[in-house]
Amino acid sequence: MRAIRVAPLALFGAGALALLAPSAAHAAPDGAASTFNPTVAPSVIAPGGRVTLGSGGCAGETTVTSTVFDQVVIPSGSATATATVDTSARRGASYAVMFTCGSTGSSRSVTLTITSGATSTPTGAPATAPTVSSTAIAPTGAAQGGLGGSVGTMNTVELASGGALVVAATFGTVYFVRRRSAGRRH
Repeated sequence: MRAIRVAPLALFGAGALALLAPSAAHAAPDGAASTFNPTVAPSVIAPGGRVTLGSGGCAGETTVTSTVFDQVVIPSGSATATATVDTSARRGASYAVMFTCGSTGSSRSVTLTITSGATSTPTGAPATAPTVSSTAIAPTGAAQGGLGGSVGTMNTVELASGGALVVAATFGTVYFVRRRSAGRRH
């Protein structure tokens, strides 16, 4: 019987935690909402290829580091920079690319994957500029899933609507549990 009385309180606590967790995860160290969302394009590349690094909302200078290319600095006022992936990068491996925003001190990591397929160089082309073979490359291992658009800016209307749904569900549960227990007493 005690479990029935505690359940609505547990649901309410879980709902409150669900509402507060996303806002805490996106808060900058100074308490302001963070819009720092760096990018690496393409996210899958052959060794020796060039990637475009995006500062993604950092107002100041962004420092980009990885074990697969030399350190790159995206200057303040510029949104992107490029880097050349080491030709010795291990095929099929994933590397962390760390972005540090100078204006906020925020750091974010993005994954860069090296293709596992064979590359070939056309006759007369320099060996340092590989091109991907035109033959089909069979994937190896599991699919690399992304966030699929689930990361973005916090929307106050959506947060308030979600909170209202949690509160309505909590009160609805309490109402029906009390109504059901009142019916058993008679």
